[in-house]
Amino acid sequence: MSYLRTAILLAGLTGLFMGVGYLIGGAGGAMIALVIATGTNLFAYWNSDRAVLSMYGAHEVDARTAPDLHRMVGELAARAELPMPRVFIMDNPQPNAFATGRNPQNAAVAVTTGLMQSLSREELAGVVAHELAHIKHHDTLLMTITATIAGAISMLAQFGMFFGGNRNNNGTGIIGSLAMMILAPLGAMLVQMAISRTREYAADEMGARICGQPMWLASALSKIENFAHQIPNEEAERAPATAHMFIINPLSGQGMDNLFATHPSTANRIAALQRLSSQFGGGYAPPSPPRSASSAAPGGPWGGGGARRGPWG
Repeated sequence: MSYLRTAILLAGLTGLFMGVGYLIGGAGGAMIALVIATGTNLFAYWNSDRAVLSMYGAHEVDARTAPDLHRMVGELAARAELPMPRVFIMDNPQPNAFATGRNPQNAAVAVTTGLMQSLSREELAGVVAHELAHIKHHDTLLMTITATIAGAISMLAQFGMFFGGNRNNNGTGIIGSLAMMILAPLGAMLVQMAISRTREYAADEMGARICGQPMWLASALSKIENFAHQIPNEEAERAPATAHMFIINPLSGQGMDNLFATHPSTANRIAALQRLSSQFGGGYAPPSPPRSASSAAPGGPWGGGGARRGPWG
C-alpha cells in the first residue's frame, strides 16, 4: 500500500469517526470526535503494534529460546532484503500468524504455537515469508491503524445508539442518525475487508517469491484454513477488528470471497499460487509431512533442538 492510499484510508475512517460524533453531539461532538480520532491515529502509529501483541499474549523469543524459528525468520528476512524483525510466539492452539509494526525497522512477526505444531518446516517457511511480504509492502502500519480506528468507530457508534444520538434531530433526522450509527461501523469494516483481500493476494505472491516455493505456502494455507474452522481463537473473537491482520481469518464461520469476507477465498489464493508455481517452472518437491506436536524437540518451540538446516532444505 502506498503512503497516499494509507492517507486516504485514514482520512476516510477519520471522517466516519467525525460523522458519528456529529450525530451524537452536533458540531461540538464532531470536534470532540476529531480530537479523539487524531489521538487515536497518533496512538495507533506509535503503539498499536505493542497493543495488538499484548492483546494476544505474544511473548518475544530469540536465538536462545526458539533457535530454529528465529533462524528461519532471519534467513527469510535476508532473502527479502529486510531488517531482522522481532519474533513473537502466541500460546494459541489455532494455527495462524500475523505481522505488525509501523515500518520494516520496527516490525514483528508473530506465530501461534498451533502453527508451529501443525506445519512442516517448509510450510512454516511459506507462512513466515508471507508475513515478511506484508512488512516489505508496508502493510503492517495500515493493518494496525485500521484495526484501531475501526474498533474505535464501532465503540463510538454503540455509545451513540445507547444515548440516542443528537437530541436536536427529529423525524427523519433521528432515523438518519440511527442509520448512520449502524452504517458507520459497517463502512469501516468494508474498508478493512477490501484492503485485506487486495493485500493478501499481493503478500501471497511476494511471500512465494521470497521463499522460492509457492506450493509451500499453498499447502500451509490449506492446513490453516482447515484447522481455523475447528479450533477457536478466543482472543480474536473478543477483538474481531483485528481479524484482518492474520494470514487466515481467525474467526469462526468464515465465508467465501464476497463483500463481507475478511480474507479472499483460500481456494482462490491456492489457485493463484499454483499458477505462480507453473510460471516458476514447476519441478518443486512437495512439502515434508507435517511434524506432530510430540516430535518437537524439548529444547524450545518448534524443534528447538532440531537439525541445523535452513528453511529451504
